[in-house]
Amino acid sequence: MNYAAHNKELQNTLVNMEPVIFMKPDSSLLKNGKPFYLPDFSENVHHETEIVVKINKLGKSIDERFAHRYYDEITVGIDFTARDLQSNLKAKGLPWEISKGFDGAAALGEFIPLSEAGGEIQHIDFHLDIDGKTVQRGNTSDMLFTVDRVIAYASRFFTLKTGDLIYTGTPSGVGNVVINNRLQGYIGERKLLDFYIR
Repeated sequence: MNYAAHNKELQNTLVNMEPVIFMKPDSSLLKNGKPFYLPDFSENVHHETEIVVKINKLGKSIDERFAHRYYDEITVGIDFTARDLQSNLKAKGLPWEISKGFDGAAALGEFIPLSEAGGEIQHIDFHLDIDGKTVQRGNTSDMLFTVDRVIAYASRFFTLKTGDLIYTGTPSGVGNVVINNRLQGYIGERKLLDFYIR
């Protein structure tokens, strides 16, 4: 819930004063161009394209002013969401981690140094193509909460460890995926993510 246009498309009317955080287990990681297999418990799996930062050292209660010292590599990733399952759980007031933390639900592109992406974390263009057509496009300048704010906030509750990954929210344009879709994620014009739906 870190881009206003995405909140609007999902009809989220709650105004958040702090970042919304949830966790995915390491078993949800999908790397190296491996295919994403649609789960049998959902009829409506959505793609959510996000900038991902990799934590490069141990940190706890990090001051926002110093958060930029805790990452130097980024990529683009997909936060897959079983939207039908999430909606049902939300309607019942129940936790909805299983709709986002299932196996393969965190697709991850190739990391590059932040310097190769322009050097300024809050001015990064990124987009997702499905079958050659751009379906999501965003810029980190549109975030409601900056990357540094998210890191500072998360580190109040969780010790951040070297190698931890922070998915930073998705812009508008989310939608369902189907078998044989080809997903390609870009930072600028540099393709860092390329895989198929099976």
